[in-house]
Amino acid sequence: MSTPLRLGTRGSALALAQSQHTADALTAATGRPVELVRIITPGDRSSAPVAQLGVGVFVSALRDALLADEIDFAVHSYKDLPTGEHAGLHIAAVPPREDPRDVLIARGDLTLAELTPGAVIGTGAVRRIAQLHALGLQLQVTPIRGNVDSRIARVRGPEADLDAVVLARAGVARLGRTAEISETLDPMLMLPAPAQGALAVECRVGDADLVELLAALDHAPSRAAVLAERAMLATLEAGCSAPVAAHAELAEGETGDEIYLRGAVISPDGARAIRLSRTGTPADAAEIGKALAADLLDAGADTLMGSIA
Repeated sequence: MSTPLRLGTRGSALALAQSQHTADALTAATGRPVELVRIITPGDRSSAPVAQLGVGVFVSALRDALLADEIDFAVHSYKDLPTGEHAGLHIAAVPPREDPRDVLIARGDLTLAELTPGAVIGTGAVRRIAQLHALGLQLQVTPIRGNVDSRIARVRGPEADLDAVVLARAGVARLGRTAEISETLDPMLMLPAPAQGALAVECRVGDADLVELLAALDHAPSRAAVLAERAMLATLEAGCSAPVAAHAELAEGETGDEIYLRGAVISPDGARAIRLSRTGTPADAAEIGKALAADLLDAGADTLMGSIA
């Protein structure tokens, strides 16, 4: 039997679940065994809000382990990656993306519209906080940290102290807890984060054989959608903690597949928002994202991101 490939992963339940799923998919596709190697990241050690921790805090230790040849490849939540390319590393695959939408988990299974004014709703993302404020529902929004299980426990557990939380549907699904979802939020109400629901399978640039092997996991439509969203984010020069949202969908057009990309920049208090869209072909995914970012900047998006970008 071949020597197992070493897959680096964070130690959270969600990271382990998505890494194990990726390992199983690679073994099924190629026959190569894979073993998980747990890596502790600075983000795992801190209880500070994500906006204060900065971009890449959950991936830096994994990348260090890759460059030190302690692991062969890593699986990241794509939205956690800095937008700039790393000279020594390569995104070898973007597996099929989970549903990128956000979800509400609320006491009594209430929907967002059914929450009473003054209800306390928790979330960790500036993007979500801004969009919740923008809805004008008079909710009290509080920033929270923690894994999926601990966040749900703040609504459903014996010591619950929140009326609801907003989470990424992908994480809830990967942990098998979709039965607890009160409402999947329409992107018209809550536009997702760029690359939300997508995974990035990363290895060293020089590992040509591994690059080729990991390509078996790549899903072209998911890669194109994520490329468009992250090109928009990069052109805005905004990090994962900025109030920037994007959602790309692929659909069949009259002359072939098309990408429909929606993007938004919202002021942190939700008082102002700029929402625009662009379309094009999957081959032009990056250019679509850059063009939409330029449109947003022309409309004044830079004045909404402020010091959070």
